[in-house]
Amino acid sequence: MGSHEIATAVAGAREYLSAHPEEARYRDSAATATVQDGLRVRVDGPDGASLTTDMVSAVGGGGTAPSPAWLFRAGYASCVATLISLAAAVEGIELTGLQVTVDSESDDRGILGIDPSVPAGPLSVRVAVRVVSANADQDRVRAIVDWGSSHCPVDDLVRRAVPVELVVEVG
Repeated sequence: MGSHEIATAVAGAREYLSAHPEEARYRDSAATATVQDGLRVRVDGPDGASLTTDMVSAVGGGGTAPSPAWLFRAGYASCVATLISLAAAVEGIELTGLQVTVDSESDDRGILGIDPSVPAGPLSVRVAVRVVSANADQDRVRAIVDWGSSHCPVDDLVRRAVPVELVVEVG
């Protein structure tokens, strides 16, 4: 889809959901993870979507697929890039280059349970955006980057620390 089609689709969705706010809230499609072998896991989603994760051999994995944490960073980067592209299309800004890199700093003592004072997750996350526009000044480009980041659901999940409910069924 080109920029014009994206802008038209967003305008239509905004108009519809403004008139029907009760239809804006929904349960996101589930991801179901099933252990295949050792630390290799297949994740299935809607419409036949699937992917596989694995851990590095240093912790007992086979190193045959990306780790879950890398997929989180990949999802984060692609989400921010998508929302920046969406904002650019809506604002009529032509992007001739857009690259979003997400990296993080971690301490394996947390995930391995060595030190209870060390969190299992990343200690920090960095989102780096490289963007080039053919028709907009730096302020307008910065504004769409800020909008894209602040409207990315993955970025929001990280910043807002959404409550998590753990449901366990043994049997």
